[in-house]
This record gives sequence, C-alpha cells and structure tokens, in this order.
Amino acid sequence: MTHDTDIAKARFVPGTVHKRDIFSETISGTLEGMPDFPVVLRKLDGVPFYARPIAWFLARKEIKGLRAVQGIEGTPVLVRIDKTGLLRSWTQGTPLQLAKPTNAGWYKDAKRLLRQMRRAGVTHNDIAKPQNWLMTPDGRAAVIDFQLASVHRRQGTLFRTMAREDLRHLLKQKRAYAPDLLTPSEHRMLATKALPSRIWMATGKRLYNFITRRLMNWSDGEGTEDRISRDGPTLIAALSAHPKVSDVALHTYALPAKGVGLYAFVETDLTTTELRGLAPEPLPELIQPVAALPRSEDGTLRDDALNLIATNRLDELELLQADDPALSAALKPVIAGRLNLTDRVLRR
Repeated sequence: MTHDTDIAKARFVPGTVHKRDIFSETISGTLEGMPDFPVVLRKLDGVPFYARPIAWFLARKEIKGLRAVQGIEGTPVLVRIDKTGLLRSWTQGTPLQLAKPTNAGWYKDAKRLLRQMRRAGVTHNDIAKPQNWLMTPDGRAAVIDFQLASVHRRQGTLFRTMAREDLRHLLKQKRAYAPDLLTPSEHRMLATKALPSRIWMATGKRLYNFITRRLMNWSDGEGTEDRISRDGPTLIAALSAHPKVSDVALHTYALPAKGVGLYAFVETDLTTTELRGLAPEPLPELIQPVAALPRSEDGTLRDDALNLIATNRLDELELLQADDPALSAALKPVIAGRLNLTDRVLRR
C-alpha cells in the first residue's frame, strides 16, 4: 500500500470547528495515524437539502481550483473527496491581518504565486479578504480558500480581467500593511478598477452581500451599538443574582447582516436554557455557560482571550496561547463550546 493510498483511506480525526454556515462546516484536524499531517475538512453531509445544490456548486469550484494549482508552492493540497465533503491539507501560516508584512520579499513571493496561478489558468477571486493570505513560518506567501476560484481553459479578456483584479486586491493588502513599498505603477493600478469590477460593485455586489451575509453568515464587522453599556448592567445583575452563577463576562461580535450581537460567558453549572430563563429582555444573542472563566494570576478575567473567542478569531487566539500553557488549558473547554462559528470578517 502506497503512502498516497494510506492518506486517501485514513480516517479523519476532527480537532477544531472553525466556522459553520448554511453551505458547509470547516473543521481542522489530522488523519488517523498521521499526527504530523494536519488537514482541513469542508464538511457537506450536514447541509440542509435546500442548500445542497449551491453547497456542492461551491465545493466543485474549490475542487477544480485546487486540482489546477497542485504543485504550486503556497497552495493547499487536495487530499480526497467523498460523500462527507472535501479534505485538503492545512497550510501553516499567519493570516495577513496578523502578520502585517512590511518586507518586500513577502509581496514579491505573493506576486510569484499569482503569476504561477495565472499560468495554470486559475483566478482566486476572493483574496480581498486578508485571512485568505498567509505568511508561512519561513516568510513566504500562501493562499487558501478556493471556494470562489475560477479555472479558465482560454486566457481571454475575462480571464485577464479577473487575474488583474487578483493582483489589484494583493496591492490593496500591500497598501494596508506596507504602503511605502508601492511603486508608481502599482499606485496607478490601485486607482483604476477594471470595468467589470465597477459594474459588479454597482449591481451584483448587492446579491453577493445578501447570499454571504444573510445566508452564509459571513460577518462584515459593521455596527456601532454599544450593547455592553446599554444592556450589560441589567443582564449582569439578573444573572449574578442566582447563587449558582459565579461570574459573567460580556463581549460583542458582528452579526451576519449588520449590527452587533451580545455574547455572555457565564461561570456556572446551569444550562443555557436555565440561563436564558434568568436573563431579562432584550436577551443576549449568545449565552455560553462555562465551568471556569480564564483568569490571570491576579484573578482578573482574561477579557482579551474571551473577546477573541466571542468574535471567532481563532488564529489570533492561537498566537495568544502559544507561550502560555496554563492559559491554553483554561481556554480549551471554552473554545470547544463556543457558540459563534461565523467567518471572522468579510471586508475591512
């Protein structure tokens, strides 16, 4: 039996659920017997029947895109496809919004990656999102999430336009994190959107926003209501009045369409249903009972960690825990039971 055959048949061992929407569930983990080969499963077997056609349409786009870029350094490896969903390799790296590269080398390598994808006839179409770009441990560029990718048999006008937009979106990242590295020609490209892009912004973007924000539960980060100061004091008082509630921590997160949701972490052995019965109106969108809230050595709550859990920013959470095994142990059950599984950000 070859190693490839072993990988193709090995049982997926789930680790962390990263996000969940109406079209799929994204779970990282490993393959049984291969702990050093991290993978990601886009799970489709739990998708509601009415969403399956679109779910598999997106999955087929991702499969086709991944197959076309196999062998290009900085792209995921497609491991297998079955009735459960599609399995790909996990790419080690730091998302761009955290890495914030300021060295010219990363952007040069990112251009190399786009150039090789272009030669393969592939446009990514979703790299305006900084979390789809990674900086690998050796400082190179990588790209993930090919769900909206296109594979072009002929490199005609449409292909060239979409490839140009991929490059322009990379330059937008460069403008955000290393503006001093932009060349005059790059400034000109940033200032000039392609005609299809302008038409898209004026027409199809509304439909896209409806699908992604309302159906897929991607968050846009919009909303300025101060839910904690407005609703927090009454909520904390009501919950804390119960003898089985030791502490309450409140945080906000972006709702899928627009606005801010309130996330309550409650240190108790009561159930979510019981806590909802204690909470006054307006109820918080999410209430998570936890056995013990994470604390610093002086006993203060680790609100930094709880905020990352509430907003589903697992990449940043991983960095926060990297050199703190005690915090990691305290957070493990809280992370496992977290309730916000929407994508972290749609646009910045």
